[in-house]
Amino acid sequence: MSFGRLERTPGPTPMSEINMTPLIDVMLVLVVIFIVTAPLLVNTIQIDIPKAQSSQSGPVPALVTLTIDKKGVVFINDAAQSMQTLADSLKQAAQNNLATEVQLRADTAVPYGRVVEVMGLVQKAGLTRIGFVADPPHP
Repeated sequence: MSFGRLERTPGPTPMSEINMTPLIDVMLVLVVIFIVTAPLLVNTIQIDIPKAQSSQSGPVPALVTLTIDKKGVVFINDAAQSMQTLADSLKQAAQNNLATEVQLRADTAVPYGRVVEVMGLVQKAGLTRIGFVADPPHP
């Protein structure tokens, strides 16, 4: 009785590399689909916006820049001021326009108490719009 041959030829060896061609083909098709559909997603609702005459924009609100340097000296629009002249200048700005915006720039070394003191003068003068100016952090 014979059960088979004892000699066998080795079969094909498995592939050890990935065939990249089908993967690249699929990716290129997806890129084309996204390129075609992206502009359609932006303007999905088509509307005809009416044309209208606009009124003249209002006057630009007044702006006062307060700067406090490292030594605690206060500058108003780049001119050094004592606390009394600062209070008088702020009162004058409030009398001219109550919507005057105050942009406060303070050095990082300035004590918090000095900043609060200047803010108190601004509010005492009648100005309520105070903006704190800061630089964005560098990456």
